[in-house]
Amino acid sequence: MGQFAVISIAIAALSVLLGERVLNISKRHLIFREVGNKHLPNCVALKNIEHGSEDITFIGDGLAFISAGLKFPGLPSSDEPGKIYTLDLKDPNLKPVELRMPRNFDLESFNPHGISVYTDPSDDTIYLFVVNHPQFESQIEIFKYVADGSSLVHLKTIKHELLHSVNDVVAVGVESFYATNDHYFSNYLLKTLEIFLLMPWTNVVFYSPKEVKVVSDGYHFANGINMSPDQRYIYVANIFNHSVNVLEKKKDNTLTPIKSVPLGSLCDNIEVDPETGDLWLGCHINTKKLFLFDPKDPPGSEVIRIQNILSDEPVVTQVYTDDGNVLSGSSVATVYGDKLLIGTVFHKALCCDLK
Repeated sequence: MGQFAVISIAIAALSVLLGERVLNISKRHLIFREVGNKHLPNCVALKNIEHGSEDITFIGDGLAFISAGLKFPGLPSSDEPGKIYTLDLKDPNLKPVELRMPRNFDLESFNPHGISVYTDPSDDTIYLFVVNHPQFESQIEIFKYVADGSSLVHLKTIKHELLHSVNDVVAVGVESFYATNDHYFSNYLLKTLEIFLLMPWTNVVFYSPKEVKVVSDGYHFANGINMSPDQRYIYVANIFNHSVNVLEKKKDNTLTPIKSVPLGSLCDNIEVDPETGDLWLGCHINTKKLFLFDPKDPPGSEVIRIQNILSDEPVVTQVYTDDGNVLSGSSVATVYGDKLLIGTVFHKALCCDLK
């Protein structure tokens, strides 16, 4: 009997056994919205990006890294290996540049997911941290960015039993970071059942060469993670709880929960404006359309902005929506000046004017 048949039987059996409880869990955590289009002026598709731009993060001065080509079970993807691009938003051509990968790196199995940048204050060296899923496993790759040669130098691969289902990462040092695990289990069958039951079992892990530990848990599919400009707070997208969790970073690298900000959407990656501290999120409108992909009825896209998140009254604003015909499956949004970049899990990327 095939794996998918076993999964189907198991899910059916659980539905019978758990009955109304499963139905109530699904209603509480899944979203099945249909929204109209709320577009921005002068939106342009980025050149060469056709099979996803899962995560985007700025280095500074208008230059961004883009991770592209994520392969995820059940979603459309390209046969080509994953790629890392840079994009200079000051260049009117808006043409991403594919970075050359080192010869000592296994490019064929490269499957990039979340990314983060760390700039060493001692010498301004730029390090790129990439969540990689070769053969759908989880590991973190650390690269050094060489601007003159538009290339990456591979420095280290990090694997650990606590980093078993990594979704995103935020770097806090040359070899240290926080990472989200979006599943509790590693087995594919158990992962599927876990999503079906939507249990709050996922977590955030702190990694450094000296220690590795779980620092926060109880998430319904922990997803994007990022940090406040003053480095005092960590933000985590609690995707099936439709919220962003705010945690205070302690000297021992543990995290203390501060608040949870409801969003009413399935928000994926988090980017933070270094000037204002505003959070920008790429979000998914309809759970069913995302996981049961139909090219004739694609999942839509949504961008949400959170202002004054640390205040008693954060302001949550819907900035952009599309029904999926222009942009499908948005996963990240980030700003530079009056430009908004929107990336997707498996579709193209847009650059739009905010004003």
